[in-house]
Amino acid sequence: MQIPESPGLLRLAVATGLASIGLAAGGTGGALLATKLAGTQAVAGLPFGLVVAGSAGGAVLLSWLTVRIGRSRSLAVGYLSGVIGCLIVVGASIIGSLPLVLVGSLLLGPANASVFLARYAGADLAAEVERGRAIGTVLFAAALGAVLAPNLLGPSGALATALGLEPFSGLYLVGLASFGVGMAILATDAAPVARRPALPSLAVRRRLPPATGLVVLGAANASMVGLMAVAPVHLANHGHSLEFIGLVISVHVVGMLMPSPVTGWLSDRIGPGPVAAAGGGLLAAAGIWGAVGDQADWWSANGYLATLGLGWNLAVVSGSAMLTAGLSRAQRPRAEAAGEVVMGLAAALGAGAAGILAAAGGWPALSLAAALVGGLALIGIMHRAASGAAATESAQATARDT
Repeated sequence: MQIPESPGLLRLAVATGLASIGLAAGGTGGALLATKLAGTQAVAGLPFGLVVAGSAGGAVLLSWLTVRIGRSRSLAVGYLSGVIGCLIVVGASIIGSLPLVLVGSLLLGPANASVFLARYAGADLAAEVERGRAIGTVLFAAALGAVLAPNLLGPSGALATALGLEPFSGLYLVGLASFGVGMAILATDAAPVARRPALPSLAVRRRLPPATGLVVLGAANASMVGLMAVAPVHLANHGHSLEFIGLVISVHVVGMLMPSPVTGWLSDRIGPGPVAAAGGGLLAAAGIWGAVGDQADWWSANGYLATLGLGWNLAVVSGSAMLTAGLSRAQRPRAEAAGEVVMGLAAALGAGAAGILAAAGGWPALSLAAALVGGLALIGIMHRAASGAAATESAQATARDT
């Protein structure tokens, strides 16, 4: 396996890795700060929910900007929004305003979108046969920041306290710095702008975005988010300590992002279809394991959530490659934005349904539902691959006869 060599890709990976450190602000930091200001846990999910909503809207905005100001500069605009959002939340913590915390959380959405849209920027910088590896390289850089960020909760809280601020606003200070540096790295990129064709043909419009890539991305996110939305509460109910729950989630995040360079290499080597099918199989296996496994067992809990993360990784890297395969650089942003919106909607659907399923049928019902989503995606991918192979053989046979 060889990571594509490109100064631009290295620059992008560094910017993405640094910016991804700021993502913990909207999740971990937002829940803690909102709960402290409101005095109730009922608002704990609001900041992250607004980050997700802002991310979906940000993906559309950034795709529109990409064809006008260039890929790198559009990502920098997303990070600028994150900087402004962090500033607003820090100010809100000073005056004790929950509504301003929510406004700042919404503005963190485009920064979140930039971190994940960066994988497509990496693909733009690589040759067609190395696009999977480039996507994997950028996601691996994002993993380094995502794994590091939660561990900064204590040190950043101490820094905020020393500055006379609310301790839970500390992660927003980290986000302010990380998004700011990521923005500075990318804003000065002088890469040429990929202009959109003035009058794209109807055929081009119909092929955007490829349905298979959307199915893979949506199914993977719905399955993963659905389980992870309830997993911390489920583990706590089975007597696991907060330290253990944190460890399990870290292992899950490592499975989600760290294997990306290898996954990208496999996608380039054997094609994204088989990799996506393997991802669907792992998502299904994780759901079944979670339903029948011993919930109090240390190895079982780590095992099925790590498998869930790895299945998501295989599906997202390969699905991202499918989504833009064969499209020109000017055509890709629209498909990429559609992919991010589908992932966001699938996450919202998965998280919303998870609580209902868990309350109605317990963890086994939720796990089996997640397995079903992964399994259906796997069947669909295999069917699509088989149909494509049959069509290719038919075309080849026709060519031989003529």
